[in-house]
Parts: sequence; structure tokens; C-alpha cells
Amino acid sequence: MRTRTLIGVLAAALLVPCAPANRRADAADAPQAARDRARPAVLHVGANREIKLPSAAAQIARDGDVIEIDAGVYQGDAAVWRQHRLTIRGVGGRAHLRAEGAQAEDKAIWVVKGNDATIEGMEFSGAKVPEQNGAGIRLEGVGLTVRDCYFHDNENGILTGANPASDIVVEHSEFARNGSGDGYTHNLYIGNARSFTLSYSYVHHAIVGHNVKSRALRNEITYNRIMDENDGRSSYDIDLPNGGLSFVIGNVIHKGPESQNATVVSYGAEGLKHPLNALYFVNNTVVNDRPAGGRFLFVKAGSDAVRIVNNVFSGRGDVLSGPGELRNNVVAAKSVFVDPKDFDYRLRAGAAAIGHGVDPGSANGLELRPTAEYAHKAQKRPRNSSGKLDAGALEYRGGR
Repeated sequence: MRTRTLIGVLAAALLVPCAPANRRADAADAPQAARDRARPAVLHVGANREIKLPSAAAQIARDGDVIEIDAGVYQGDAAVWRQHRLTIRGVGGRAHLRAEGAQAEDKAIWVVKGNDATIEGMEFSGAKVPEQNGAGIRLEGVGLTVRDCYFHDNENGILTGANPASDIVVEHSEFARNGSGDGYTHNLYIGNARSFTLSYSYVHHAIVGHNVKSRALRNEITYNRIMDENDGRSSYDIDLPNGGLSFVIGNVIHKGPESQNATVVSYGAEGLKHPLNALYFVNNTVVNDRPAGGRFLFVKAGSDAVRIVNNVFSGRGDVLSGPGELRNNVVAAKSVFVDPKDFDYRLRAGAAAIGHGVDPGSANGLELRPTAEYAHKAQKRPRNSSGKLDAGALEYRGGR
């Protein structure tokens, strides 16, 4: 009996299949394989790469991937990016998306539908669509960061949808000659986002539309060069049509002789529609070369707070139309600048703006005293944060 039982056990054991060695190895490797799949991939795009075009990378990318696009011109290529947390960057120089009639979804060269994309070192030009509002980038997702990019000769440079959860950041970038000429298209047009930050950028020559337009609840427009120059035909240099909590600090702003509008900066012209509507316009240099003059600032009545402090205004026109606190501003002739014909608005020795500023304090948790200044082209340099403060966007550093 005992012998038969032992034989039966042995026989049963022999009938149980053994797991193949490779299957055991696969099972052991499964967690590692899952981790590998979860890791962001780096996709390389270029003429000498397996992936030749950005649009091809857009079809195979996964959330969190990095897409590196070799410098060069990519003609007639447009893409929709649906993945989240992408980083897309040019390497070895800017990668130029030249539309040449291409567009995605009748909207843009790139339509970004994913959330929290970062785009660096890219150039976008020639976006045109049937509705005449084609953009270099059209944002439909939530959140976008753009650095070291160049948008030119599109119907819009960047155009974003309305999303109160979206934060838009643009740094060290250039926008030039965007606009279809209808007044509804702009170098930059930010919809009803949670926040918009524009820093260290060169925004110029919008075609009839505005150089910068934002409907965001919070705007930080700091240390930029926003210009018409000799032949620009923009409307407003900065348009904040629905107000919001807005900080405009340390910018060099110029309205040219061919501008389409008599107002340089407009706040709330389409109605104050946000829970908090306050404008802090601090340490800017604003020059108006429009022969008929106009007004440097328009502010809609009903704003919660308007503080206009330590600015230099030069040219014809009223400093302010509407309510606001004017403090320690300087109205100056262009002769106080180093080379106004070349738009070099550094202060000459002896200018009344030198040492004229006061500490502007803080507002809503943000220090208003400038800590940097714009350096051409689309760069920055530090500004003295102690001692006497000069009025205007550019600190006097000695010399002529």
C-alpha cells in the first residue's frame, strides 16, 4: 500500500509540466520591462535619422517622451501632439518648421492637445489656414512652456484656447510680423488661461493686430522688448482686454510712427471680467513715435487697483487715460537716451530718471522692484537690487 502510494505520487509529479527556463526568465524580467516601458524615451528626428519628420514623431511618441529635432528646415510638415508632458526641442540650432501650405486640422503648424508640453529651440513660419487665424502653435491642452523659439510671418504666433487651469510661460523668444492684417490676429494671443508669463522676449512688428494680447486671469509681462520700430503697424503694444491681476515690469515698449492705434498699453477695454482686476505698471520705458500722439496707458474704470510707478515716458500723448495712481514717473525727451534712432533707450549721463525711482513695494505676494532687465536679443542681465533705483526699464551703468 505504501509502495503504491509512493509510486502514485511520483507518477503525478512526473505529469506536472515544468516551467521552461525562458518562461521563468520572462516572469522575472516582467517588472523591469514594465519599468522600461514607463521610462520616457528620447526620439531623434532629422534628415539622417530613422524618424525623418516631426509629424512622424508625433504619431509614435508616448507621454513624457523627449523629442529632439536636428537643426534644419522642415518644409511642409505639420503635426498634432496629443501626448502629455512632452519635451520637444531643437538640437544643434533651431529646427525650422516652414509651413509651405501645410497645416494641422485647419489650425496651425503644430496643434498641441496634450498637457504640460515644453517646446524649445524651434522656429515656426508661414502658418496660414482658410479662416485666416493659423498659428505657429495652437494650444488646446492645459499648460505650455516655450523657450528660445522664433515665430514669424504666421497669421498668429501662438494662439491658445480658453482654459482656467492652464499656465502659459514664454521666455527668451522672438515674435515678428505675425498677423493676417485683419486686426484679429496677433503676435501672441493668450485666451482665458489661469496665468500667462512673458519674459526676456523680443515681440515686434505685429501686422495690424496686437503685439501681445492676453485674457489670462494673471499676467506677468516682465523684461521684454515690445516694439513697432520704424515700420511696424501694430495696434496695441500690450492688450489686456479683460483686466486680471497684471504685472507689467521692466519692459522696453515702443509705438512706431505707422501704428494703427493711438494707445500703447490697454487694460480692460473689453470689460473687467476677472475676480481681481489690478494693474501694476512699474519701471518700464515707453516711447511713442506716433506723430499724432495718443495715450500711453488706457485703464478701464472699476479696476481694484492701478499703480503706475517709476516709468519713463517719452513722446507725445497723455500718460494715463482712466483711473490710477501715478508715482515717481519721468516724462522725458528722447535726447535722454543713448541712441533713440536705433532704439537704444539706455539713459545718458545726467538724465533726470537716474536715481529717481522709489521702492515700489510688493503686491499680491510679488516684489515689484525690478531685479533684471532685457538684453538684446531676447536675453537678460541682472539689475542692481540695492541702493538708488533708476526710473525706467534700463539701469544707468555709467558712460555717456
